[in-house]
Amino acid sequence: MSFKGIIPPVTTPFHQDGSIDRDGFCVMVEHLVASGVHGVIVGGTTGEYYAQSRDERVGLLKLAKTVVKGKVPLIAGVGAIRTEDCIEYALIAKDLKYDGILIGAPYYAVPTQLELANHALAIDKAANLPAMLYNYPGRTGTMMDLEFLDRVGRSTNFCAIKESSGSMNQLHALARDYPHIDLFCGMDDQALEFFAWGAKGWVCGAGNCLPAEHIALYEACVVEKDFSKGRQIMSALLPLMRVLEQGGKFVQSIKFGCELAGLPAGPVRRPMRALDEEQKRELETTIRTLKTVIAAITAKSQKRASENVIAINA
Repeated sequence: MSFKGIIPPVTTPFHQDGSIDRDGFCVMVEHLVASGVHGVIVGGTTGEYYAQSRDERVGLLKLAKTVVKGKVPLIAGVGAIRTEDCIEYALIAKDLKYDGILIGAPYYAVPTQLELANHALAIDKAANLPAMLYNYPGRTGTMMDLEFLDRVGRSTNFCAIKESSGSMNQLHALARDYPHIDLFCGMDDQALEFFAWGAKGWVCGAGNCLPAEHIALYEACVVEKDFSKGRQIMSALLPLMRVLEQGGKFVQSIKFGCELAGLPAGPVRRPMRALDEEQKRELETTIRTLKTVIAAITAKSQKRASENVIAINA
């Protein structure tokens, strides 16, 4: 299995009473598949897995599988504090025939690099599935450093990493010294830099509400190798990316973006709180502006390509 492209961690819509909106979840998954994304993660941070019970998480894994029906790769987030719980989620994903799993560091536990490697390798041994590592020390408290990467490298199942540390040194090390582990952007305001260093794709929360715009950046940088166009698209995306990475309201902003797009979202689960009205107004303006700018960039690019074809055939 080789992961690539735009892979959003799907949001989990909730009813106003806090219960999961299963119909809304199906709509979200169908929307992502129809939008042309290259894969979907179920049980990621954007999906608020940490605020869900075991039965709720397993129910969503099953539901997504019935919706996707093999149309795009499905990756199951197996994050938990206990290794045993992670193994259980990974085995459920294997039984459901998921294409891979997403493994992060156990949050709050703060294991050593050896302990973290043993944790990841135990999950791998039990499930034997393609795995994307998830390095997000800002949330978990633990960095997946080079000692860890060297230890887990004994298994070829660790084929990708979502890098969310924000460290350019880490990005450079992964790109130069670990070419066998496919690099994925996990720091939204650094997407252009990741693609410049050969990233295979982008695991992007805002891909839920703006899939076309994220795909446009991927295609410009990875498919067309047109970094001039990529810089224009990223420049338009940056105001939103900064809000997401630096605003402290990541999931809330993405869910509001889904509402603006006419998609089911609902509230976030406690202890998080919704955006206030001023935050909503600013976010709506930001999203509306970037959509207009990126649409103009892609339209201009398509017109130029069409003119070139006509000139060649003339």
